[in-house]
Amino acid sequence: QAQLVEFGGGLVQTGGSLTLSCLGAGGFFSAYDMGWFRQGPGKEREFVAAISRYGDDIYYRSSVKGRFTISRDNAKNTMYLQMNNLMSEDTGIYYCAAKKRSASSYDYWGQGTQVTVSS
Repeated sequence: QAQLVEFGGGLVQTGGSLTLSCLGAGGFFSAYDMGWFRQGPGKEREFVAAISRYGDDIYYRSSVKGRFTISRDNAKNTMYLQMNNLMSEDTGIYYCAAKKRSASSYDYWGQGTQVTVSS
């Protein structure tokens, strides 16, 4: 069964940095495009960043450009989100997701990891 699990969430002060990891299992990771989403308090889940299966195509929502970096290491079945200069608006539950290259929507989702930006 396909499985995604996020690591690295926690509490960080405004302006700080945090790195999230997403580990994939089930033999699907390298064949899938990957993405990060988040859901802030009282908000809908929103797109954060995405990376194609070989890492050659990368996309970010405008509010995180220049601050967040998405990457992946297929040999480790892992995707990362390096978050710098964090703001209170970045607070939320962060989810990693996977979709087939030919699909228009994401098929698999992790359980989420909480990121809280304080002060």
